[in-house]
Amino acid sequence: ACLGAEPGPWRMVEMGVPLWASCRQSLQRSHFLTAMGGLVAIPLILSKELCLQHDLLTQSHLISTIFFVSGICTLLQVFFGVRLPIIQGGTFAFLTPTLAMLSLPKWQCPAWTQNATLVNTSSPEFIEVQGAIIVASCFQIFVGFSGLIGFLMRFIGPLTIAPTITLVALPLFDSAGDDAGQHWGISFMTIAFIVIFSQYLKDVPVPLPSYQKGKKCHFSKIYLFQIFPVLLGLSLSWLLCYVLTVTDVLPADPAGYGHPARTDTRGDVLSQAPWFRFPYPGQWGVPTVSLAGIFGIIAGVISSMLESLGDYYACARLSGAPPPPKHAINRGIGVEGIGCLLAGAWGTGNGTTSYSENVGALGITKVGSRMVIVAGGCAMLLSGIFGKVGAMFASIPTPVIGGMFLVMFGVITAVGVSNLQYTDMNSSRNIFIFGFSVFAGLTIPNWASKNSGLLETGIIQLDQVIQVLLTTGMFVGGFLGFLLDNTIPGTQEERGLLAWKQSHKEEGDNSQLVSNVYDLPFGIGTKYCTVSWFRYLPACPKRPPGGKRMDEPKAAKQESSIKASSERAPEIGADTRI
Repeated sequence: ACLGAEPGPWRMVEMGVPLWASCRQSLQRSHFLTAMGGLVAIPLILSKELCLQHDLLTQSHLISTIFFVSGICTLLQVFFGVRLPIIQGGTFAFLTPTLAMLSLPKWQCPAWTQNATLVNTSSPEFIEVQGAIIVASCFQIFVGFSGLIGFLMRFIGPLTIAPTITLVALPLFDSAGDDAGQHWGISFMTIAFIVIFSQYLKDVPVPLPSYQKGKKCHFSKIYLFQIFPVLLGLSLSWLLCYVLTVTDVLPADPAGYGHPARTDTRGDVLSQAPWFRFPYPGQWGVPTVSLAGIFGIIAGVISSMLESLGDYYACARLSGAPPPPKHAINRGIGVEGIGCLLAGAWGTGNGTTSYSENVGALGITKVGSRMVIVAGGCAMLLSGIFGKVGAMFASIPTPVIGGMFLVMFGVITAVGVSNLQYTDMNSSRNIFIFGFSVFAGLTIPNWASKNSGLLETGIIQLDQVIQVLLTTGMFVGGFLGFLLDNTIPGTQEERGLLAWKQSHKEEGDNSQLVSNVYDLPFGIGTKYCTVSWFRYLPACPKRPPGGKRMDEPKAAKQESSIKASSERAPEIGADTRI
């Protein structure tokens, strides 16, 4: 009954639209559980380079912290950012430069961490990562609130975005292979579950009991496999690992192949973790700053911004809202920068960005209410406070995690390649730019990591900057794509810029409907954005001095037309969900 029963989801973007209690609860769980896969994956990938691979308790604290900060950032984005119903969470765009930074020769895991039971997040490399994220986030805040993102997008097209996002996941194949290789049977089983649920059973509804006024207790058909394929796949594989553990099918000898698949090797963290733990800024120590880390994370910030721009338009389309105007996009990018600042201060080891998975969930549920996302953000906050939640995810067997990585990283790579749909790929120019950028983004970092001595200039800080940038494939590929696309002659149509702009075409900023959806809340837009020079700020809605929207009769007519057409449930766009 929750899925599409309301007339026209574009109306639900408003904060004041009521939802049934049962519907709101089920949908907030939908968004919260959909985001869990990505939120949990990032701390688990970082744990090895942070010397925490044997410190499960600290891993659980990191997971709880990223849940907590993601909840804060989601609430900020919904209330004061782009104001679309979109979840915020950890970003894989920060992983590649972070791992490159942690691979510098000066960072070596001490021997005692190989059998550690103590917290190691106060180590110098971790607090330096925090400092780099904090400083780099200031760049994103400036780009967003200054309106510079609109200027930059004139030079950034699909041939820059495609190699950048593609190279976010490709360099992580080593990490995915190491985890999956702990027991390939368990990993392939996890992959099989996720593929079956997300591809073969995605259109199969599951009747579940629900309650609604008027109908009371009844069964509603929910597309469960389409909403939670990753979570269901992890849960079933985890359960099977438990059965194989209690029946001693998996080897008890730590040296035996498949031992990491046992659930009792990581299960002690559940008893060690506290029931309640409140994350706080600086919990791992006072952050420090390095020039190399800042430049590396800035590369991740740029990639994250490009990805978020696409998410904003997709979210608006699937929730039935008009395309976001410039002032909303500026605020969205700026608030994401504030989110990265908070993530660095709290010490998640990562930043925050918009979650494409949850944008896809909007298309499934056909409900675009902000209140649902607000409830999901509050659920993240509570999960970050309950220490047992993070501990539960830290106890997932390693081969199960590896199987999830293989699917997740493959999808991220494909999302990057999908940006080429806007370009003319029959053009030898475009084939050269994309192919060379991606291959160079893999080759140069591999060579630089093996020959760091040849890059030494005698200036330590400069050496570290060069090492981090050249070992970050995302930066190398994105920079080459940007440089070649803007210097090699080519028409706007050939480069994909015309199709790209058409797909991201925004409606007039003077539309009353745009005002209702994207205006600042609590009267901020009408009180401050019409006063003196405030109305010229890039993050403020554009109004005449009187405070009313321009061309209101035309806007009212447009709103009436959209309202009439919205009585039909919108078509779900391209399937971008796992």
